[in-house]
Amino acid sequence: MNLQLKRSIKRFIKSSGLSNAYYSLQRGYYTHYAQILLNHFPQLYAQYRYKYTYGKKANLRNPATFDEKLLWLMLFWRHPLKTTCGDKYTLRSYVEKNGYSHVLPKLLGVYSKSSEIDFNSLPSKFVLKCSHGCSFNIFCTNKQTLDIKASREKLDKWMAIDYSKNVGELHYADMKPVIICEEYLDELAGELPNDYKVYCFNGKAHCTMVAQGRDENGITEKFDIYNLAWDAKPPYYYSDADDDSERHIPKPEAYDEMIEVAEALSKPFPYVRMDFYSINGRAILGEMTFTPSGCIQKHYTPLAQKILGSLIKLPPKLK
Repeated sequence: MNLQLKRSIKRFIKSSGLSNAYYSLQRGYYTHYAQILLNHFPQLYAQYRYKYTYGKKANLRNPATFDEKLLWLMLFWRHPLKTTCGDKYTLRSYVEKNGYSHVLPKLLGVYSKSSEIDFNSLPSKFVLKCSHGCSFNIFCTNKQTLDIKASREKLDKWMAIDYSKNVGELHYADMKPVIICEEYLDELAGELPNDYKVYCFNGKAHCTMVAQGRDENGITEKFDIYNLAWDAKPPYYYSDADDDSERHIPKPEAYDEMIEVAEALSKPFPYVRMDFYSINGRAILGEMTFTPSGCIQKHYTPLAQKILGSLIKLPPKLK
């Protein structure tokens, strides 16, 4: 894009009020202007999001920080394997092809719409997920008390959402949404299991974030980050809680298996977060995440932004 055209676009945005689009999204309202940015100017939209958070533009010509490089990969490295592995259903074929089908949760059904689900044939406990985004989950712990009508309505609403139009995570745009039903993973009665998020760079694990106190759509109360040896917490994360530095989470029983699987499956990618559960000593893969928090993570310390950013080796552009 030449300089004159860039200036024309900026004048248009300023005169049209598009600079307010991201602020509108933050309040939960999808405006006409936001859709223009997302549909036609994804790089510009990413810059507005970054500036809203940090008060400055992201350096996308020579990215250095973790967030800058994640944004660069989101915008300029659109490898089809990201779409395959970011989709919770097609991910399974990639895992199976690489010989790790044993870490996948048992699949109970696949549906193109909620009306296809025969709830009578499902066990008492199960999980329903839409494959093409985040926070599209229904955890059923007792089928007798499940509101089936409300569940169908939720699923249909989620299935109609183009998740790439949320904050511009472009690899979601090419996914074909389906509803999947998986086994319910029991660890502690009445609680969802800890989520172990392994940060991988070109097939090498670096650290693990532990999410505790999660609800069924990933809202989390407590985060801790451990180094690869699980003997120290690097100062990577700003916490809202006062007791986080004193809290210790035991290394999960399935930790060694998690790292083995994470490193094997992450080799094609400059960065991917491999999300696992440890269930009765068994590693279970939940998902592969390429754009955590839409690539803008204000809770990461400057040290984390520097070190994690340095670990990402950017590939040639691929659109």
